[in-house]
Amino acid sequence: MASLMILISFFLLLFSSSSHTTQAQLSTNFYDSTCPTALSTIRSGIRTAVQRERRMAASLIRLHFHDCFVQGCDASILLDDTSSLTGEKTARPNANSVRGYNVIDDVKSRVESQCPGVVSCADIVAVAARDASEALGGPTWTVNLGRRDSTSASRATAEAGNLPGFNDPLDRLVDLFGTKGLSPRDMVALSGAHTIGQARCATFRGRIYNNGSDIDANFASTRRRQCPSAAGDGNGNLAPLDLVTPNSFDNNYFRNLVQRRGLLQSDQVLFSGGSTDGIVDEYSRNPRVFNSDFAAAMVRMGNIEPLTGSQGQVRRVCTAVNAAA
Repeated sequence: MASLMILISFFLLLFSSSSHTTQAQLSTNFYDSTCPTALSTIRSGIRTAVQRERRMAASLIRLHFHDCFVQGCDASILLDDTSSLTGEKTARPNANSVRGYNVIDDVKSRVESQCPGVVSCADIVAVAARDASEALGGPTWTVNLGRRDSTSASRATAEAGNLPGFNDPLDRLVDLFGTKGLSPRDMVALSGAHTIGQARCATFRGRIYNNGSDIDANFASTRRRQCPSAAGDGNGNLAPLDLVTPNSFDNNYFRNLVQRRGLLQSDQVLFSGGSTDGIVDEYSRNPRVFNSDFAAAMVRMGNIEPLTGSQGQVRRVCTAVNAAA
């Protein structure tokens, strides 16, 4: 009986071990042999897109973020609607907010011409975010690779509170990032991506007209020039998230927060007498620390629930699931 129990235990241990190892892990050299030109091709495409439109760098970083926070980093956000699938592009947090799809599609086409069916859209989105940061003088990092693409997407999941809102309070932001395995420091560092990019009037109207003590009066007055007070008027008018250096990836975003010049309410709550004030102050004084923390947080974000191994697929085009063979 004892020998039988030992044998059973051995097989249970073997099964347990194999179940954990069947799912491949991400690696930095995933395409070295199967598509050695992948990273250089992506970099070239992203640099061209950012040179054409500086704002695109912020859009590509945001695209990666919005993908990872819904279903994990699986390129589900790129799927177009079909008769059997309602995707994430038209979800409230993404519509009129997330952009850059055409850039990813173009880069994917270039990579496919060299290595058909090898490089996933999810990996292209992750690498594009890194290259976009670097293109505007921001930090760089080594991207873990080997993600596979989802065969599904969910507008309902994208609208179910998985993405932060422009009026979210600090405790809500901390909790949301925490559910993704990201610390408050990660959350503040990732918010620093708002040192580039723009926001629509509809997202900051309430802040610049509330005459509250958490906003600099001159800053509010300046922003009102392009954002009428009446709801619906000029909703799509854009303003830079960082008024000082909107096209340079630097730490001015945090300096703005210290001066009560955060454009979105969800920005300013990071420096409003709460638990993250010290982190904001540190980043405002030490750009090297911010750059290092941002890079590390982007790596951690890119590792949120990826599909690996035999999960999902490598989509031939990023907007649609592969046709059945």
